[in-house]
Amino acid sequence: MKLIKIHEIPERGSSHNDRIRKKVILENGELEGMTNFARAVFPPGEKAGSHLHNDMAEVFTVESGCGEIRVNDVAYVFAAGTTVVVQPGEVHEIINTGGSDLVVTYFGMLATD
Repeated sequence: MKLIKIHEIPERGSSHNDRIRKKVILENGELEGMTNFARAVFPPGEKAGSHLHNDMAEVFTVESGCGEIRVNDVAYVFAAGTTVVVQPGEVHEIINTGGSDLVVTYFGMLATD
């Protein structure tokens, strides 16, 4: 058993954009099959630029705020209560298009053959 209090986790920059602040709840290797579990805060106008992962799927859930998620060049509204699953190999990016912080909880799962 592991008890984690998010307010006690130190913040760090996202690998995609250092202005996006994240708290890593679970690191790669702490739970079999999971590459990470984290919470990111995107200030207004910030984005995690287009990228893909061939070896993992990612699941993103918006806690608060609103923005846009683009998957394979198709834009979708990304607002509180929305969850998006991005499959391995899908190009994706998240953009805060709103006037307040976009708060996203997400995790990655290793692809299975």
